[in-house]
Amino acid sequence: MMLWVVMAMIPAFAAHFWFFGWGIVINSVLCLTTALSCEAIILRLRKRPLLPFLSDGSAIVTALLIAAALPPILPWWLPVLATAFAIIIAKHLYGGLGYNPFNPAMVGYAMLLIAFPRQMTAWLPAIGNQSQTLSLAENLRFNLFGELPSNINNYDVLTQATPLDVLEVQIKLGKTVAEIETGFIQFSDYFGIGWDWISLLFLAGGLLLIYKRIITWHIPVAVLATIGVLSGIAYLYDNQVNPSPLFHLLGGASMIGAFFIATDPVTASTTPRGRIIYGIGIGTITYVIRKWGGYPDGIAFGVLLMNMVVPTIDYYTQPRVFGHKRQHDE
Repeated sequence: MMLWVVMAMIPAFAAHFWFFGWGIVINSVLCLTTALSCEAIILRLRKRPLLPFLSDGSAIVTALLIAAALPPILPWWLPVLATAFAIIIAKHLYGGLGYNPFNPAMVGYAMLLIAFPRQMTAWLPAIGNQSQTLSLAENLRFNLFGELPSNINNYDVLTQATPLDVLEVQIKLGKTVAEIETGFIQFSDYFGIGWDWISLLFLAGGLLLIYKRIITWHIPVAVLATIGVLSGIAYLYDNQVNPSPLFHLLGGASMIGAFFIATDPVTASTTPRGRIIYGIGIGTITYVIRKWGGYPDGIAFGVLLMNMVVPTIDYYTQPRVFGHKRQHDE
């Protein structure tokens, strides 16, 4: 199952590499190395066999989800810190795979987002909009030693905010959506240059997982439909300060969140009706944070907050066993 999840993410990772360069590769190597190392160390301390747990793929998926969420140029210790925190604290502190109440990847990511907001919101421009395209050596030197390319003397010149971040800030400054979309190089016809293709490929990978019955349709449809409906209502109310639903659906972590993060089999709801409620909750929290919150995206917080109420959701949405009444009907 985990192997199919990894394969379904490969096209989006390839697009990420195409548009934003070597950062996704470097972050993936750092996160994978850290995840497998921490998994092995904790298993050894817990006197558990290494091979069955290292080969189940859960640590690999956690590492790749963290790598996909991180900006392409970060100091090396931030991906390592996020992954170690996810594996050691969010996973093994609660007893390991099957016992963790919170999605480990989102715990690690949210920790970095809260503790290091400046680094976590600075991205490279997409290929085609970059005045400086980083080679593998230049990207490595920055990640490992903090060295900028010789013709760039300022970190802020090299990086830019994400489209979601730009939109949030500029709307608060009194600009309309049309002015923002025409005045900033991050934006394409639908969302942001590069971002829309990455989101569409995560969508394709998610549909593959549904086709292979790795995940069910309930959570992804509920998440995306909720984001689409809420943003659609806002867009119809005032499209000068509210972007179209397509902007939100192709923006940020909507697709990877709906198909690859919210559907985690351990921390997500397990009943059919519960999955719908769970997905609606994630979509609602995500949109509320994007619209009124202090962070440009809210998928991570939506997933973690809904993880907290999964036991209650599952308790009240248990399907009735054929021939038996529900407990509260008796």
